[in-house]
Amino acid sequence: MRRQGLEPPFGPFFSLVDMFSKAHRLAPQHGRLRSFTLVELLVAILTISLLVAIMSPSLRSARQHAKDVICASQLKQWGVAYECYTVENRGFWPHCDGLDRQDPDPGNPDIPPRGILAKDLADWHGWVDVLPPMIDRKPWRHYGMYKHPKAKTFYQCPSARLADSGALYGYYPRIDGYFSYAMNACLELDENAWRPPGGTDYPMPSFLDTAKIVCPQRVVLLFDQLLDPRRGYGGSTPYRSAGKHCGSYPISFSARHQRGRSTLGGNLLFGDGHVDWQRTVWKPEWGEWVIGHQQGPPRNDPNWYPYPAAQRGTD
Repeated sequence: MRRQGLEPPFGPFFSLVDMFSKAHRLAPQHGRLRSFTLVELLVAILTISLLVAIMSPSLRSARQHAKDVICASQLKQWGVAYECYTVENRGFWPHCDGLDRQDPDPGNPDIPPRGILAKDLADWHGWVDVLPPMIDRKPWRHYGMYKHPKAKTFYQCPSARLADSGALYGYYPRIDGYFSYAMNACLELDENAWRPPGGTDYPMPSFLDTAKIVCPQRVVLLFDQLLDPRRGYGGSTPYRSAGKHCGSYPISFSARHQRGRSTLGGNLLFGDGHVDWQRTVWKPEWGEWVIGHQQGPPRNDPNWYPYPAAQRGTD
């Protein structure tokens, strides 16, 4: 009953099984096979329990790593959707905001209501609505209340998990839906984003000219977003908007993926389509995590603002 090629911790387990099975077969007593004694059973149970305890951290780490890989893969798919969109829209990225908390007419969700302001009309061109059709996915606005994508869907990171208490949120995530991926909201703060090219009437169906980006491999496009309000602002103040918006700032970056036994971090999709894992995106020179400091990065930070400072305010 030899098993070749077995490595610890499985080898000792099967050796123990071999030992007891041989004793059971080869030690007849009074014409019957000898049964295990209570001590033998207790030893076997204890050994198996110890093996399970030893293996559990490795299994948890493997599961977390698998979620990390799936999350990175999904972000790359979103990157493909961005690329498809820019090809069809003269090199422009979509808007980072969307119909986060506005439920369109369920009978015709693609038509904005009459009399809507131009600044609000831009939200109808948010990335969660215009990108999914590029890769044969259903737009966010086509989901109704209680039916928004939950965990284990393309819209959500596999590690996405809401806090147990809904009272921690400033909205109703299970009714309104939530976002575990957020587009870099600093992109819309750049003045170039608000100047439609060629005299096109505002709002554009897209708003950021990728041709002007100097270093797309450094520009953050999408990132894992915080979902547990208790971890907001460095854990000092609840962040009740956690997961509420599809566009957010660096302070919303979530450290939900494990690397090794103790290091936590998250995935980011960059402007050139590559995905990277980072422990944190917050830089010491930005100062402390405080409520009035959400936007965080100075305007010359190349990771969050795509154009050099000299080009801002120009076409």
